[in-house]
Amino acid sequence: MLQGEENLHLLTKPSRITITTHHKPDGDALGSSLGLYHWLKKNNHDVSVVLSSDFPSFLDWMPGRQDLIIYPEKPELAKELIDNAEIIFCLDYSALSRTNILESIISNAKGQKWMIDHHLDPEDFAQLTYWDSNAAATAQLIYTFIAEVCQSAAQVDADIATCLYAGIMTDTGSFRFRSTTAAVHHIIASLIDAGARNWEIHEQIYNSATERRLKFLGYCLLNCLEVIPEYNTALFAISKEDLAQFDVTTGDTEGLVNYALSIKGIRLAALIVDRTELIKLSLRSIGEIPCNEICKKYFNGGGHLNASGGGSSEDLSSVVNKFKSILPEYSELLIK
Repeated sequence: MLQGEENLHLLTKPSRITITTHHKPDGDALGSSLGLYHWLKKNNHDVSVVLSSDFPSFLDWMPGRQDLIIYPEKPELAKELIDNAEIIFCLDYSALSRTNILESIISNAKGQKWMIDHHLDPEDFAQLTYWDSNAAATAQLIYTFIAEVCQSAAQVDADIATCLYAGIMTDTGSFRFRSTTAAVHHIIASLIDAGARNWEIHEQIYNSATERRLKFLGYCLLNCLEVIPEYNTALFAISKEDLAQFDVTTGDTEGLVNYALSIKGIRLAALIVDRTELIKLSLRSIGEIPCNEICKKYFNGGGHLNASGGGSSEDLSSVVNKFKSILPEYSELLIK
């Protein structure tokens, strides 16, 4: 789980640290980044969080969000912070390509790379890795890194707890996924004891939809959902025209794939979206249906057994047809 622990001594003195995460950060990426940010600041480090892109509006309440450096908005400052960092934390990703426009900057930076992540098949680029594919979220690993590796559980305050709670909550589907173990609940209890106001976090994330986003959801359910009953599969195929019609912004498609998976009898669900520069694909499943294998084998992606993502440079209809064509390969798992 922990490799390169001989480098931990760098945290015993104030250091220049930059935290990075994957492109288009979700709740776990942002929550783990800001949770770690607050703890490092508390220990007198010179810390920054650099993002490669914006993030969903339903996350724009987290403590510390005003301090985030978004590369397209401040490219020179972002590059300088990464170039000058003694430690570059790589959170919630295990391949540098997941940072998009930051990939070459991070790769060429002289500072040590410290990876904390829970995705499968991590690349070998870091001087310190704290990795566990069985963890429910990177935010869970940030908590154990602080509390167990660094023996600093008492330093987890309300701001840290709030960020980490949000990260774990969103990556476990509000604690519904099979990754939500007893250990996760024990951590959640500790975060609530430390000051995380769980009801407010749920309210901020799940009860903040705009009228436009709800109309987009209704449109997708009515016009973009296809059920393939012979393979217990359902999918959304959303064109760039659909996105433009509802002025879709970052985060508006978040959770949409779960509506397909919520249909009775459905075991595999896909969300396929034409993002112009790339067709993005998100898979969710139940049981032993390997979303990660499908994404890695056919869609240049990966992730977890029951939740993965990928992409393709083909057009939307081609990607949809390709997805449908692989279903017979997994028929034994899909038809039960």
